Amino acid sequence: MAGTPKRVGPLALTTTLTTNVYVPPSSLIGEILRHIHIANKTGTAATFTLYLGATGANAAGTELWVAKNVAANDAFDFYCAIELLSTDFLVGGSGTATALTITMALDQYVL
Repeated sequence: MAGTPKRVGPLALTTTLTTNVYVPPSSLIGEILRHIHIANKTGTAATFTLYLGATGANAAGTELWVAKNVAANDAFDFYCAIELLSTDFLVGGSGTATALTITMALDQYVL
């Protein structure tokens, strides 16, 4: 059975690397992360860092990308099938305030 498509964002990434970019909706909802799109709207390269773990935290061992470069006026796309639990938050930010915008596509399931 297919899940219900859901979009998160667009959201401008800040320089605070403990910002919750994705917050799980409920312990009764399961989600599969399908796509992360990060657009650089500036004429200068910018970096982002993302963690998958606890809310407002960037603990060692939870990194997805650290200082990943996105070229000027370009985008980064990541296609996946990552199960997100009710305790999984996507946390992170950019090396340059509001240069990068993140949008995610998920499939949502009722548990």
